[in-house]
Amino acid sequence: MTVGSQEDMDGLKKIGKIVALTIQEMKSSARVGMTTKELDEIGGLFLAKHGAVSAPKLTYNFPGDTCISINREVAHGIPGKRVIKPGDLINIDVSAELGGYYADAGHSFVIAPFKPALTRLCQYTHNTMMKVISSLKHGVKLNEVGRIIESEAKKGGYNVIENLCSHGIGKALHEAPQEILPVYNKHDKRVLKEGMVITIEPFLSTGAGYVVEQADGWTLSVPDNSFVAQHEHTIIITKNEPIILTAV
Repeated sequence: MTVGSQEDMDGLKKIGKIVALTIQEMKSSARVGMTTKELDEIGGLFLAKHGAVSAPKLTYNFPGDTCISINREVAHGIPGKRVIKPGDLINIDVSAELGGYYADAGHSFVIAPFKPALTRLCQYTHNTMMKVISSLKHGVKLNEVGRIIESEAKKGGYNVIENLCSHGIGKALHEAPQEILPVYNKHDKRVLKEGMVITIEPFLSTGAGYVVEQADGWTLSVPDNSFVAQHEHTIIITKNEPIILTAV
């Protein structure tokens, strides 16, 4: 969507804050021995307390309030009986709706004991996301997103998961601009415009360059033993630095 009024701005900021706080609540609650279903229920209750609705559940009938992926799982992990173990790499992805407005954010982190390689992967991916965000404004080509992600990944010694993309959002979970690629595409002539609402979500990998859908029809995993981190914010493009909606 393109922000067209103060009502739009207020609605987006409100749901963005709720999404950010939900991730914060879930991360601080994550414990060894807890199932991903138990962690998901914490997120679901937090959303409900603030009047928000799970966007994947609302839009796609996803079997959970949030997506929780562990280790070789990268995205769209279904909450269930899987137990969180020491040293696990966890990704929490929360998207929600309130009053007709949507926001989407993700966060990868490691459960203690911390493995330096995984901690670095998470931090580097976050830094990459922020570098992309700080580079975007009205008039910038959309393919700058992929150019920066690809360049930063290479500098850090990582690969990019190429079949997971950033996307437009606002009045729906996924809307135009669709498929904002995480690698540079010189043929993409689209340009960012003031008021445009999009996600920025790099997935950086220690090995694989793509993910594969699992038998459950949802979970996306790497086909090897590599690890992947994702960080995601929903932002509004302005004439200067973007407004980050999903920051606490």
